[in-house]
Amino acid sequence: MKASPHIHSLYIASLAGQPMMKIERADIVTGQGIVGDRYAAGIGAFSISKPKIRHVSLIALSGIADANLQLLANQHTLFSVGDTRRNIVIDHLSSDELNSLVGKIFYLGGLAFKGTELCEPCQRPAKLLARPDFINAFKARGGIRAEALESGSITAKDLLTLPTAGNK
Repeated sequence: MKASPHIHSLYIASLAGQPMMKIERADIVTGQGIVGDRYAAGIGAFSISKPKIRHVSLIALSGIADANLQLLANQHTLFSVGDTRRNIVIDHLSSDELNSLVGKIFYLGGLAFKGTELCEPCQRPAKLLARPDFINAFKARGGIRAEALESGSITAKDLLTLPTAGNK
């Protein structure tokens, strides 16, 4: 039996460029994102230059592991889950499965989110940590951005689920 996809860990940074901090619980506000995170406050690195829905970002733990295998093969320093600068790390879901949530509604715990776009890897994490090759290692593994459709709290171990047939 395959384990259910669930939240592995949660991260925020209160200001652009600050290291991501692991948190135990994320308080979500509809239309904004995670309380205390730079993008919910509208002060993320790309909040003004590339305005789009950036309420939360998700990445697959398996995608980080795959990217790190590639980095290791090239003798580059590995990225920890927080180094990817994504808010929500999902376990027991492949990068392709996570990417397929773009355009779909899904639930984390009991809260609804809608996948809005792929997080195409950029050089920001590599530059902030002075490590090369983030773009190549995380190509098709950079995660997704999602819109917060409901307010409430989520924690590690909360399940990622899709709507049931009669509840879309």
